[in-house]
Amino acid sequence: MTIEQLNAKHNIAGQLEIIAGKGGLPMIQVKTSKATALISVHAGQVLSFKPANETEDMMFLSEKAYYQDGKAIKGGAPICWPWFGADPNGKGPAHGFVRNRLWHVVATEAKANGDIEITLGLTDTPETTTIWPYSFILTQEIVIGNSLSLSLTTRNTGTEKFSITQAFHTYFKIGNIAQTEILGLEGCSYIDKVDNGIQKQQLGPVTINSEVDRIYTNVGSTLTIDDRVLQRSIEITSQGSKTAVVWNPWEKISKEMADLEDNDYQRLLCVETTNAAQDTVEVAPDNECRLVANYRIIR
Repeated sequence: MTIEQLNAKHNIAGQLEIIAGKGGLPMIQVKTSKATALISVHAGQVLSFKPANETEDMMFLSEKAYYQDGKAIKGGAPICWPWFGADPNGKGPAHGFVRNRLWHVVATEAKANGDIEITLGLTDTPETTTIWPYSFILTQEIVIGNSLSLSLTTRNTGTEKFSITQAFHTYFKIGNIAQTEILGLEGCSYIDKVDNGIQKQQLGPVTINSEVDRIYTNVGSTLTIDDRVLQRSIEITSQGSKTAVVWNPWEKISKEMADLEDNDYQRLLCVETTNAAQDTVEVAPDNECRLVANYRIIR
């Protein structure tokens, strides 16, 4: 559909408009009394969310991000699916194939409480089955209100079961990584991908002073990012997940990544709601699973 056709079907006067964003990609712009948000239909990805009473966005979005077919957008909340990390079969791109292709706008709705709900969808195609040989319907419900809610539903429309790993690979904007910590992972075991996958245990809050890439296991449903520079905390609640990933590229990788500024590592932190490592999800034919995350700023 063209931008005009999408607007004719899904525009909500004064609150939701579909625009041509960077690179000409279709984007959904939301402005309500509760919050503003920007969602890329390419990748089905929330790029920005800012509650009405906040001066800073909740999400980090790189100034050097790519906006083109076949490329992932660096920032916001990318969707990793149907695998997290490398393709176990060695055929597809890292973190799956849904974060670098166009989704469909299924529905938009203004709720009675003032929230805006957007439903995006993706289904299998002859191309996707060459990468991952299964039939599916993938649906993402995005609710823009005082908080941001994401719900990813995987439905198996084929005749054989399949297993997935997945993630909301969310980039949060922070004031300074040296004055930020993550609460709620105390005592959890984690796989340290920077240190040859060695299993370790978290002692106290998570603080970061070097490259970090960890998969935490047996994680509770609530995590908190405490940001002393921006003087706020971001509360992350989840459902359908037993693992969480914490990632910061640090200085060397930031310099090596063409879609990051050299010092972006100081102002981004990924805390990801995941089904990763051994936290795989098996979906039988004509069944579905859901991964849910809610993000809100508390003070």
